[in-house]
Amino acid sequence: MSTDAPRDNLKGGAWLLADMALNIWALSIVKALGLGYPVAQIVFLRAAIGLLLLSPWVLRHRAAFAAVPDWPLQILRIALSAATLTASYFAISRVPLALFTTMNFTRPLVVMVLAAVLLRERVTPRQWLAAAVAMVGVVIAIDPDGTTFGPGLMALALVILTGSAAVIVTRRLRSTPTLVLMTLYTIGLGLCTLPFALWSWQPIPSHHLVPLLAIGVFAQGAQACFLRAHYNGDAGVLSVLGYLSLPLSTAAGYFVFGEIPTLRFYAGAALVVLAAASLTMSRKHLSRLRVR
Repeated sequence: MSTDAPRDNLKGGAWLLADMALNIWALSIVKALGLGYPVAQIVFLRAAIGLLLLSPWVLRHRAAFAAVPDWPLQILRIALSAATLTASYFAISRVPLALFTTMNFTRPLVVMVLAAVLLRERVTPRQWLAAAVAMVGVVIAIDPDGTTFGPGLMALALVILTGSAAVIVTRRLRSTPTLVLMTLYTIGLGLCTLPFALWSWQPIPSHHLVPLLAIGVFAQGAQACFLRAHYNGDAGVLSVLGYLSLPLSTAAGYFVFGEIPTLRFYAGAALVVLAAASLTMSRKHLSRLRVR
């Protein structure tokens, strides 16, 4: 894609809203059906459908795959991304949608810390303060009574850590075309989960087949919408608009799953969003990576 195309924030915003809607639909299906199937089976089906949808572009641009740079880092990225999506699908079935979204807003701050430690990038006092405020918000939001603490929350913490690490690795692979990164990720995701999916495979009733396949369609469609959004819109505008995913996921959790967040959750979520927004507004902020 050309970076010289004129920006259209209205069009970019529309694409981003489509991305958020498709992503929430995919996660809602995983949440509704996830406890009935092994997570490896769901992730494998998502990868298989994603690869099928990507195949026309892969065939058209197959020359881009002739010289893939830095295979060790590519493999590390695939492993981290596969762990992120698998843990994500495990967590979404066990924690409220609003909490899932709020925790994911901490990713830019975790990336910032990892970049400071691993890449020796300079982090300003303001950015360290934002990270501290976000962590306080998380502690408040996750329910101190322990009713939401468990395997789902632990998996969500793993999502934040491995997803942020995948961002760091991806930043070292800037010369790799986006299509190559997406295709290698999708193939690697399928290969990583195939043995576990076969070992624990559960028969799929006919009325579950379409929703399970729709996870891959919605997730891959969301990724395409995300890329189109950033092709059309300014990153600063889209970053702010991205915070709409919190009220949208909260509404989906309420109307679809009957999840009613507490006032304590809203207070913690507000701190997380404010901290992440302050980082977004900074010229030195790090971009988020959406692994699906």
